[in-house]
Amino acid sequence: MSANVAAVQAEIERLKVGDLAPGLAQLALTLAAAVDNPGNVTAQSNAARELRTTLEELRRLAPPAQDMDRVDDLAKKRGDRIRARRA
Repeated sequence: MSANVAAVQAEIERLKVGDLAPGLAQLALTLAAAVDNPGNVTAQSNAARELRTTLEELRRLAPPAQDMDRVDDLAKKRGDRIRARRA
């Protein structure tokens, strides 16, 4: 697997958009393979531009991240305490 294809595959998995937009995800992988193909430089630059646009669209479709940091965790605990006092 080439470098761009591997990077795009990793980003698709990280964004969790493979099931949301399978056609767009496959297009991104195909464009990444075209960028890695040592052939026509003009075709590579066109593929790179389209890949960038496709990845932007996939990022827009991605669900919001559910990662909680320390501040989010403290805010949740505070909200739980406030709701417990009201009950």
